[in-house]
Amino acid sequence: MWQDNVNGLFEFLSGFFILLHCVKMFKDKKIRGVSLLAAVYFTTWSYWNLHYYPHLEQWWSFGGGVFTTMVHTLWFFMIVYYIWKEKHEY
Repeated sequence: MWQDNVNGLFEFLSGFFILLHCVKMFKDKKIRGVSLLAAVYFTTWSYWNLHYYPHLEQWWSFGGGVFTTMVHTLWFFMIVYYIWKEKHEY
């Protein structure tokens, strides 16, 4: 089904765009302008999609969702780390 192919492409691309946030955050060694709540929401949604797509038999979406979920999880932990690091610097 072509809709699954298109959605799978969107999933993969969203992972790459979030990965750009991770690279920028790593270079800057700090977090600015990103809400932890937003990271929690989008990371949780990514995990939901890993449950949801197989029930729809949307395997391209699931594949893209695996990549996106991995990157969202990295992004979330990087945000937590840099917030913690900033609060504990003297």
